[in-house]
Amino acid sequence: MPKHNDKKEQKTVNLALQGGGAHGAFTWGVLDKLLEDGRINIDGICATSAGTMNACAMAWGMHKGGNDGARQALHDFWKNISDAGQKANPIPKMPWEKFMPQSGWMKTDDTLSFFLLDSMTRLFSPYQLNPFDFNPLRDVLEETINFDELRECDCVKLFISATHVHSGKVRVFDTQEIDLDVVMASACLPYMFKAVEVDGEDYWDGGYMGNPALFPLFYETDTRDVMIVHINPMERNETPESAHDITNRINEISFNSSLLKELRAIAFVKKLIENDMLKDKHKDDFTDILVHSVRSDEVMTSLSVSSKFSSEWDFLTDLRDKGRNTMTAWLEENYYDIGIRDTVDLHGEFLNSNTKIFENHHGDHKHKTHEIKRKTA
Repeated sequence: MPKHNDKKEQKTVNLALQGGGAHGAFTWGVLDKLLEDGRINIDGICATSAGTMNACAMAWGMHKGGNDGARQALHDFWKNISDAGQKANPIPKMPWEKFMPQSGWMKTDDTLSFFLLDSMTRLFSPYQLNPFDFNPLRDVLEETINFDELRECDCVKLFISATHVHSGKVRVFDTQEIDLDVVMASACLPYMFKAVEVDGEDYWDGGYMGNPALFPLFYETDTRDVMIVHINPMERNETPESAHDITNRINEISFNSSLLKELRAIAFVKKLIENDMLKDKHKDDFTDILVHSVRSDEVMTSLSVSSKFSSEWDFLTDLRDKGRNTMTAWLEENYYDIGIRDTVDLHGEFLNSNTKIFENHHGDHKHKTHEIKRKTA
């Protein structure tokens, strides 16, 4: 369809931000370009782990100074991450590693330092290795974001996911509930840090049950467009063979699984709506969600496992720039489709297109529709 150049035309979307450690700098770049462009308003953000950091920094900055304030807050957060990492890097490079041709974040092989850390965390729990629960991220967040002011933000709705340790269920915290502990819980890797206590309950990284959880956007916002920013690769072209590559791929699959389930539910309800299979009394209870996907599997699959823990400024800004480029290309191709149609083929891109999930709409998939049914008065 023809593209237009009216920079004043405004669109509104919800954002879904995945977690993935330092790879979240890619999302920083995506958001930086979106904010700089200025044509897209943001209604709500659901986020997990590194996505949570980006969401909170962005919302707080927006609350203080609009889009420019949000861009500055994101920059300050990642610069503080880098500065803190130089003082207390959990995976410092060995002196000889800079001479090794296979070292570096753009290679498939990982550093010896990472192997040592990874082995230690599989032999000993953080309650043994890190009894004082040292985590420099807490100090960075305290320095960068005023959570008292963030809770007063009314420019964007936040929905932060964490995994409840005892029940294994996702807990979603809204803007008024977010504090430093909630954000730390959303990014708590159980192999490295003790569970984070919030209101007397223990939580781990939200990615296990919602990376991120989309359903709050359907219930609590008035916008039907959802833009998902991926930093966990959906596909890889090769079967991993080394132990750490196998573990990494299992983690990618696990952290994408909850998102895929929600996308399958969306696809199912879209079929119900498109084929006019809803009873008249229920038609107003469902929304035809429009899904948009911002991703670069080519970039993400080129990164090593250990780079998720990198705090090197050159690496973070390089990922930021790749995120900006990806968003620039996405806007050029898809901006005018927002509010009109999906810009991603759910079945072709994320779901098994050979699976006939719609053969029996009274069967196994019927129960999934509750996930995107709107609340009624």
